[in-house]
Amino acid sequence: MPGIKKGRVGACNSQLRAAINRVLEQCIQCNICVKECSFLQQNGDPLDLATLFQTEPSSTLAFSCSLCGLCTALCPKDVDPAALFLHQRQNVVHLTALNYKGHQPLRNYEKMGSSKILSWYGLPEHCDTIFFPGCALPGTRSQRVLDVISQLQVQFPSLGVVLDCCTKPSHDLGDETYFRQQFKRILDFLNAKAIRNILVACPNCYRMFKEYGTELKVEMIYERLEPQPHNPPQRITIHDPCGVRFQPHIHHAVRHLLQRSNATITEMKHHGEKTLCCGEGGGVGFLHQELAQSWTTRRRDEAGNQKVITYCAGCTHYLGQQMDASHLLDLLFEPHQTMAGLEKVASSPFTYWHRFRLKHKLQKLLLPMDQGSLA
Repeated sequence: MPGIKKGRVGACNSQLRAAINRVLEQCIQCNICVKECSFLQQNGDPLDLATLFQTEPSSTLAFSCSLCGLCTALCPKDVDPAALFLHQRQNVVHLTALNYKGHQPLRNYEKMGSSKILSWYGLPEHCDTIFFPGCALPGTRSQRVLDVISQLQVQFPSLGVVLDCCTKPSHDLGDETYFRQQFKRILDFLNAKAIRNILVACPNCYRMFKEYGTELKVEMIYERLEPQPHNPPQRITIHDPCGVRFQPHIHHAVRHLLQRSNATITEMKHHGEKTLCCGEGGGVGFLHQELAQSWTTRRRDEAGNQKVITYCAGCTHYLGQQMDASHLLDLLFEPHQTMAGLEKVASSPFTYWHRFRLKHKLQKLLLPMDQGSLA
């Protein structure tokens, strides 16, 4: 197959075997998940795919799945097909050293986020809480990062700021070894500095720290931000990102924050735990753009002419290709411009420059500090 480095091929690893067995034992082929998912419609139900992966452990079919977890949310028997597809990806990478050329831009973006050029750890004296804004938000909306820091410092006077990448792209692409190595690098440093609490802006960062950063208490900033009660009335709908699909307290916090900031919310059919993928999930668009865009089109059809607000910078970008979509932070801090579609958002390749400038602004703003980079 083009773009794949050939390597040894063997049997399923233990995680994949366990995931296969769970699906084989529990899936009743009710097709509830299939009716909602283009990937399953094209390739078979979870039982069919579990059987395929059992006999063909190097099958690359799972790289067409967005890993959004809607199938898991819908299953009446608590089957977790999304876990099966992730473990299949990991198994393929382990067995064949798979490296799709199409994924290289995503991998390069991830590595830049962890590089000495863009990463930075600023920890004040007595700091036990940090803000981790992720990769996309500092690049597209660096002013929003500064706005958030200003608010959070009222609650956390010794707030630290960490610019780095949680390496979820490698996690989802099945490169478990690289992901764990890089994530451990972050955790080891934070633990050594006695950091106990982490506030994140990105739903994907939330998921990584929640699942793998067990030493830390993780919260999304939307659980901490103060509303803007003097904002003009707004009528909106909300797109919940897949990364926090199973976190109802975050769905509630976002809605509560928006309602207290003078927003009237109309829910789409698929929201909260049943939300749809924006189309970016799993890096599918780098290999199968039409399949990825089908998710975006479904979301556009549900939203109609409504203003869509989401709280993931990646979702905002992807949805914005087909509909009027904005980030929650833009609506909070620039309501007039945002409702008019005039908010200031940087695009690639200028996002790297904005991240670099933000790093140097923070170095001046938050001195004196224990500062550095782990790259």
